Amino acid sequence: MLHFDAVVADTHNDLLMAVAARPPRNWAGYFRDTWLPQLTEGGVNLQVLPVFIDDWYRPEGALRQTLRMIEAAHVIAAEVGEVRLCLDGAEIDGALADGKIALVLALESMPGLDASVELIPTLHRLGVRVASIAHWGRTPLADGSGEDATGSRLTAAGVEALEIMEELGIVFDVSHLGASGVAHVLERARRPVMATHSSARALLDHHRNLTDDQLRGVAATGGVICVNFLPAFLTEHPRKVTVDDLVDHIAHIASVAGIDHVGLGPDFIREVLADLTPPCCETNGTTGLDVDAVIPGLDGPRGLPLVTEALEKHGFSPDEIRLILGGNVLRLFRAELGVRR
Repeated sequence: MLHFDAVVADTHNDLLMAVAARPPRNWAGYFRDTWLPQLTEGGVNLQVLPVFIDDWYRPEGALRQTLRMIEAAHVIAAEVGEVRLCLDGAEIDGALADGKIALVLALESMPGLDASVELIPTLHRLGVRVASIAHWGRTPLADGSGEDATGSRLTAAGVEALEIMEELGIVFDVSHLGASGVAHVLERARRPVMATHSSARALLDHHRNLTDDQLRGVAATGGVICVNFLPAFLTEHPRKVTVDDLVDHIAHIASVAGIDHVGLGPDFIREVLADLTPPCCETNGTTGLDVDAVIPGLDGPRGLPLVTEALEKHGFSPDEIRLILGGNVLRLFRAELGVRR
């Protein structure tokens, strides 16, 4: 089957949140028992692991939790033989050649740093290779897309963060960044940027999605836009979503940005939230999104072969499907990850 012959890259899975919620002695075992089978059955070869910090850790606990989640990733890599934490393209290629799942550490919004961008090299030394500087709201570096009404660009610290990341070979992630911030990054970027989990605004007018101009801008840097699978970003009727709605976003981004600039950023969040939320509480109040809605069969990594089947039915060629599934992300990471400039 084409899916299992291709390199499959998932550029956004928040599973580290669930891992780090457990006692350290259970980190590796929980990953091995709960997530490794899903990644294997879904054919995932390259998994980006974002470090996202919930609001209740902020401000004073954010850096401590950031380090805790990074340590969890290192423990997983040390104790689970089927995976390998990778720092550059050569290490990714080596992991793939050895039949292992390549793991890449990412930061989502940098809440543990605030404006202390001098700590970005520290996190680089700990293995971080992809990072964004905002989530839904305002940070000392930039505004997230939920604050688009402010029209804010990057702060001086945000500009410095971009420059430091480009110097170190940390790929800049524009997902969640406000529209003016995206424009600012695209003006200043000297290296490829990516969107790890964003869909097409032309198909659904949600501030978390990217406009056609933004898609073209990311592609012009040599970057990749990885499509978010959350139904709330795909269709106005999340409870009626199908895999065809997802493919429509993939096809649109490919038509606007080019087939060499689209990938997969599923954001399989429902299982993580359910795992972290007590039974007494609802999980679907997150930023007003219906996070309990999922594409049928695509509630986790196991379902990823369905995407390949849908792409084939849509008329994408085998070579195009290989690029979408992971070839484009692999090309970007080979050229940029950990490469100093």
